[in-house]
Amino acid sequence: MERVNKVKLILWTILGGSLAVAITRFIFGLGVTTNLSDNSPWGFWIGFDVMGGVALASGGFVIAAFYYIFGKKALYSIVRAAILTAFLGYVSVVIGLLFDLGLPWNIWHMIIYWNPHSPLFEVGWCVMLYLSVLTLEFAPVVLEKYNRIKLLASVHRFLDKIKIPLVILGIMLSTLHQSSLGSLFLAMPYRLHPLWYSPIIPIIFFVSAICLGLMMVMVGSLTSSYLYKKEYEKDILIQISKYSAWILSFYAILRFSDIIIRGAGVFLSTWSWGTFLFWLETLLSIIIPLFTFSIPYSRNKISILYFGALTGVIGIVFNRLNVGGLTHLNNLTEIGTFYFPSWMELVISAGVVSTSILVFFYFIENYKVWDKNPIDLYSIPRTKPLLTSLSACLEAEPNVIRAKLSFAFVIAFGFAFAFISEESIYNEGCEKSPVVRARGGDTLLIDGNRNNYGVSFAHKKHQSVVASCGYCHHLNKPGDKATGCYECHNDMYRQSDAFQHSWHSSSQGANLGCFKCHSWYENKGKNFVFTSDKLTQLCLKCHKDIIPADSRIEYLKTYKTLSYTDAMHNLCIKCHERMFSQDALLRKQNPNLTRCSNCHNEFEHSLKEKKIFVKKEKNQWVVIPSVLQNR
Repeated sequence: MERVNKVKLILWTILGGSLAVAITRFIFGLGVTTNLSDNSPWGFWIGFDVMGGVALASGGFVIAAFYYIFGKKALYSIVRAAILTAFLGYVSVVIGLLFDLGLPWNIWHMIIYWNPHSPLFEVGWCVMLYLSVLTLEFAPVVLEKYNRIKLLASVHRFLDKIKIPLVILGIMLSTLHQSSLGSLFLAMPYRLHPLWYSPIIPIIFFVSAICLGLMMVMVGSLTSSYLYKKEYEKDILIQISKYSAWILSFYAILRFSDIIIRGAGVFLSTWSWGTFLFWLETLLSIIIPLFTFSIPYSRNKISILYFGALTGVIGIVFNRLNVGGLTHLNNLTEIGTFYFPSWMELVISAGVVSTSILVFFYFIENYKVWDKNPIDLYSIPRTKPLLTSLSACLEAEPNVIRAKLSFAFVIAFGFAFAFISEESIYNEGCEKSPVVRARGGDTLLIDGNRNNYGVSFAHKKHQSVVASCGYCHHLNKPGDKATGCYECHNDMYRQSDAFQHSWHSSSQGANLGCFKCHSWYENKGKNFVFTSDKLTQLCLKCHKDIIPADSRIEYLKTYKTLSYTDAMHNLCIKCHERMFSQDALLRKQNPNLTRCSNCHNEFEHSLKEKKIFVKKEKNQWVVIPSVLQNR
């Protein structure tokens, strides 16, 4: 069991790190933990955890079809392991999908709110139903251990009787959703690279899933046999490799014929990043495994057979990553911005896989997944000192092994939290988006990031209504009056540092020493924590006019300012709500005063009523009012 325990140590370490990242993802959202954006909404989790996970689990329905439907009884010894692998694969898909969904607690909506015209709806239902079928297929393996209990024994006998209908239902459901995953991309012919987009992409997905299922069974069998020092099932693996060679040949002919018939063959010889990804995928998923499985000598060598199967698994999973996001035209470097997953995306996916493998080990060791259970070396008396070597520690009694696994888990958990960016959490993962000053005169066009979704703000009219500049311009820069909002709230979606600590302490800036503000005596060693009145006093020593006389602010609670968007919304909406609640005539005249459309629709009308022209600045189309054309 030494080999298994070493692998378990690695897996528990990965699981500890992934748990820390998972907590961060569910508390702070996708922006903190991923590199996803509006430009690249689908990333590594969709390509690997969902699309790759579904394909990796296809070995269950493929082996079940060969054994139960086509009568290949020689595969008996690997049927249970294949179904267990498929079951854990689909559970991993569901867990991975929870991480990728923006609102994971709404995942149940698919059950109640139907959209039968969507391929994703069909995929979701088939995954739910097939996971239920796999649970019923594998349940007898668990129940046979408890046959002494009459109720469980009756359930076991019933499930055995309906095994063939369950297998047929599972094959049907797998066929549907394996192909429907490809159907998702039929709706994006101008987004997916021509080498991957095809009208028959559902068929390509289904055939490649069969190839991947067979090779994944080979990888799983060889790996588990090595770890548990079990005799390799060489005859069965050679037979599966022959099946794989035939299906891979058909897949290769189908793939290249489709590319040539569609007229996309020109991209095969044109050097580009997309072409490089295609040939790398082809090398891994077709050329190497097909070459390995077709030569009798390499089929008889366990190491070469394992290399070919593992390469093929990696290649077809790489295909799912390419289709799922890497080869979308806006993600290719020659066309647009390139998406690459963050380390936290990779860690979470590794954690999901690690959990599945650990559960697989648990079932292998505690239930009759194989004809013979692995030898339990925990029961063998310990003969070596505990701390003489890693091997001795790993061969020790169960309590010591569990303690070491727990220790690795906790240490990895702490390290992962230490590497998570505080700034990213503080700003909820938003990218920097500098604010540009408002445009116009009496009527300001407030559109801080020039995305044409701002408002037309009647500045002169509000001066007469509010009757206090300090209500909006509540802080002033030194020597300034009515400082613009963008001066302090200088990022659209992230919090800002209005104080600019680095500038004040820099020799090129204010050149202030630390103890000019941070007095150890006054703070009494409390890590320089200021009360709001103390912070105000410190600033007023140098900046007498920082708080206007008519400002609503009395004390500076912090030098961190809200994002530009939050500042505008808080200021305008609160004022509108106050006026709306106090003035009955206003409620009658403008019932939409507190709604978004009250301001944002006015901006749309202003674009239509005024003469507007558009020009391109830094690869972005910018709408500019005619009054500013000559500025």
